[in-house]
Amino acid sequence: MTRTNAGIFMLKEMKDKLPPSERKIAEFILNQPEKAISMTAAELGKATTTSSAAVIRMCKSLNIKGIQELKLRIAGDLQRNTKEVDLRDIEPNESCISTIEKMTSHSIQTIQETADLLDTGELARAVEVLLSSEKIHFFGVGASSITALDAQQKFLRINKAASSFTDLHMGATAVANATEKDVVMGISFSGETYEVAKILQLAKDRGATTISLTKYGSSIVTEYADIRLYTSTSKEATFRSGATSSRLAQLHALDILFMCVASQAYDEAVTYLDSTRDAISSLHDDSVKKKKK
Repeated sequence: MTRTNAGIFMLKEMKDKLPPSERKIAEFILNQPEKAISMTAAELGKATTTSSAAVIRMCKSLNIKGIQELKLRIAGDLQRNTKEVDLRDIEPNESCISTIEKMTSHSIQTIQETADLLDTGELARAVEVLLSSEKIHFFGVGASSITALDAQQKFLRINKAASSFTDLHMGATAVANATEKDVVMGISFSGETYEVAKILQLAKDRGATTISLTKYGSSIVTEYADIRLYTSTSKEATFRSGATSSRLAQLHALDILFMCVASQAYDEAVTYLDSTRDAISSLHDDSVKKKKK
């Protein structure tokens, strides 16, 4: 099932990166979305003095299947009547109430955009390879390392052999022994993190399945990914430049991925989750008993 939103978002994000002919089509659609969704590829090409081939190439640049999917997504955007939330930074001596409102509004937008950008086909492929994998390696540096560690913790709880690395040498050491039965997931908000791209390149050379989690668009990281998952491209304001929004988007995408995997192996996952919960509880009980003594 194709996602039915984020068409306008995709066009806005990619417009300036497209070749001239494709950019003309994107601008036309953004200026007249209601009209554009009723037009064929040939009609769009004629209206923009380009061609139907240019329309098809633009859709390919957007990483979507074709004009019908794009029109479906735009129609969904128009039906939802989504309005972007202004990226407002906190100010000197900002009140707690105002800070709560600003952070919450932007977080909601980030989560919704990420949900809209997750391609259900790619997500299903990721779920399939993770379910059948022998080992899963998550790799991220900087703020993305937090997401990698969180992913490892989640998948360990359902008895998947998962590891996370933030150091290039350690990651390379692990991936050097990867096989075609393993999965390596590279996490990078920008998609331009050299270390993450290098790990995915090494993993592909070993025959492992590679998954990327980046902001929407082509990048050096996605170039080495067999499966590509995207998050919102929300830009960080000054005080959020510590990867607040990008981290939230990544965690949301990983939560969805984990829940999809757990759902497909429901009975086993519940058993493993109960076991890990009991183990953690027993540790707590032991510490309480020691304190009482």
